[in-house]
Amino acid sequence: MNALAATNRNFKLASRLLGLDSKLEKSLLIPFREIKVECTIPKDDGTLQSYIGFRVQHDNARGPMKGGIRYHPEVDPDEVNALAQLMTWKTAVANIPYGGAKGGIGCNPSELSISELERLTRVFTQKIHDLIGTHMDVPAPDMGTGPQTMAWILDEYSKFHGYSPAVVTGKPIDLGGSLGRDAATGRGVLFATEALLNENGKSISGQRFVIQGFGNVGSWAAQLIDEKGGKIVAVSDITGAIKNKKGIDIPSLLKYTKENKGVKGFHGADSIDSNSILLEDCDVLIPAALGGVINRENANEIKAKFIVEAANHPTDPDADEILKKKGVVILPDIYANSGGVTVSYFEWVQNIQGFMWDEEKVNNELKNYMTKGFKDVKDMCKTHECDLRMGAFSLGVNRVARATVLRGWEA
Repeated sequence: MNALAATNRNFKLASRLLGLDSKLEKSLLIPFREIKVECTIPKDDGTLQSYIGFRVQHDNARGPMKGGIRYHPEVDPDEVNALAQLMTWKTAVANIPYGGAKGGIGCNPSELSISELERLTRVFTQKIHDLIGTHMDVPAPDMGTGPQTMAWILDEYSKFHGYSPAVVTGKPIDLGGSLGRDAATGRGVLFATEALLNENGKSISGQRFVIQGFGNVGSWAAQLIDEKGGKIVAVSDITGAIKNKKGIDIPSLLKYTKENKGVKGFHGADSIDSNSILLEDCDVLIPAALGGVINRENANEIKAKFIVEAANHPTDPDADEILKKKGVVILPDIYANSGGVTVSYFEWVQNIQGFMWDEEKVNNELKNYMTKGFKDVKDMCKTHECDLRMGAFSLGVNRVARATVLRGWEA
């Protein structure tokens, strides 16, 4: 099942749980606006090349729309729609005043020079500058983009609208980016995991963790869990997978991956098959890479008691059912990986106030939001007698539905 079908399915189930009428349900699903633009730039060799840029703005009932911009050769409109919709529910679960959006450009960033990427980003911004803004739609980095991309968007947007640091988040610190943003999603995963384990009478210390994916989110989660006394017994990334029953030395692994661009060949652990990483014996499994990795083929063999979804949509609905029967507790992506967008919100707040916070304040506020978020999800689970995924979805959908009705927008 693709991301859009799964997101729609979860929305429909949550909607039924809440007893929403069909008109309201329909109006909540339809995107506010879909934008498609042609971006033509001169390449470094003087030839002209055209790319398609797009932005799906899903919902703005609770505030400006928020979501990433990705540069990737295969940008699937269905997936972008699903991710924009997911951002609407995610920001509502986190209780930050945003709606959802997603966008990008169909290109292969590895085949473009820095100056070509800059020209492409600036042309894209020129095409959509009237449709984004501090109180309208606030983009952020995603696959294939980063702080530099955001700096170019900020500069190009400011030519039309005056200096506007809050138009994008995930900026370089020197242009109004927030301290703590780099670690935010991984740190949010730590706080989410802590809340889940505390609820079950356990703590991070002494638990065995497996982390699939060792990019930004996975590596930060590993580092922070390790500092709290968690034992990380297996890790994988695109280069391979490694395992050490006694616990991997995470500071050494972080140093090794910086120098060697991956975990493969790390001496403090044994190499294992990447496909078996999810089936390793552990207490907490953290998928932090791609979607759809836990499916009906492998769900029966998963040994973890808890799954914390740091990636978007790592568990497909078939696997959900199998794992539920086995008694595995799944902390859903819509809550577990919301640390990144929460700190993006803090960045936006700091930019609007023109007053920057120190890193300790950012981290403390993030902990407050994640802890409160878990309590809100649990309360919804008790009210509707459902699992954490449905609790989170119904919490998000309910908040958006209430804002829609209060604004007089229901059909």
